[in-house]
Amino acid sequence: MARYNLWQNRRLVAAAGALSDTARREQRGAFFGSIAGTFSHLLWGDLRWLSRFDGGRPPEGDTADSATAFPDWGAFCRERVATDMRINDWVLRLTPEMLAGELFWYSGAAGRHVHRPFALVATHFFNHQTHHRGQIHAMLTAAGARPGDTDLFLMPATLE
Repeated sequence: MARYNLWQNRRLVAAAGALSDTARREQRGAFFGSIAGTFSHLLWGDLRWLSRFDGGRPPEGDTADSATAFPDWGAFCRERVATDMRINDWVLRLTPEMLAGELFWYSGAAGRHVHRPFALVATHFFNHQTHHRGQIHAMLTAAGARPGDTDLFLMPATLE
């Protein structure tokens, strides 16, 4: 799923990059409003979860701020690439023992400390990405962009 994340993010960011900044920021009725807002939320969420997984610094703000966390498209693109590499590095360090364990964290969404099986939370992490990328794909398509296929079986064997 980390490779799929990388593949899809590259494709969607490239498709969005062909649009004007105005088109990326246009309110399109999605939960996080726009293509840019949904991309920003997704990156913010990835960074939030990664901070819990690898101990790195969490992003600033909370979910309500996530759609505006990365207002500059160029800076967003650079952080997206760096975060995808961080996700790949994290996955390479996962062990069966880690996946069999529990993750304890404070959830801003729930407003309390929670713990869940690590494998469940890791699955949620990738599912969250797929969910919001689906929204981005639909908005890009409606904007006239061509984001391409999303089917797992069409993912190339290697990613350049």
